[in-house]
Amino acid sequence: MEKSVIVVGVDDSEHSFYALEWTLQHIYLPAPESFKLVVVHAKPPAITAVGLAGPGPFAGTAEVLPIVERDLKRIAAKVLEKAKEICEAKSVTDVAYEAVEGDARNVLCEEVENHHASILVVGSHGYGAIRRAVLGSVSDYLAHHAHCSVLIVKTP
Repeated sequence: MEKSVIVVGVDDSEHSFYALEWTLQHIYLPAPESFKLVVVHAKPPAITAVGLAGPGPFAGTAEVLPIVERDLKRIAAKVLEKAKEICEAKSVTDVAYEAVEGDARNVLCEEVENHHASILVVGSHGYGAIRRAVLGSVSDYLAHHAHCSVLIVKTP
């Protein structure tokens, strides 16, 4: 029998790490032989981060991009290292860890497709209505567009 795939989306928030811990405790560990676990971090492209945070196209963007890219790679490595520590603390070692460049909405939908996932797990950031309206909700997008069941884990 082929194992069902669980994709867990993580970022640098406690909400996402709680969702990973919840998944391990409630889904994976009761039947580890039934599941393959894939932990995915969506790393934003440097140009997007620079565009959101600062200089316009004529204000030295070319000089800033390599620095931003290095920082984004460092953050991605840190996020995946923390996810690995959480898994290893529960003696879960058969995990695929991936950092994929792109918007979290698109990356997680694509990873669900690539891995033929049965379930996608993400944490809820608990944004208010105004912030959600301005930024958009990744979990809401995924609930409507991912081609598998989506579990949104709320931090108590």
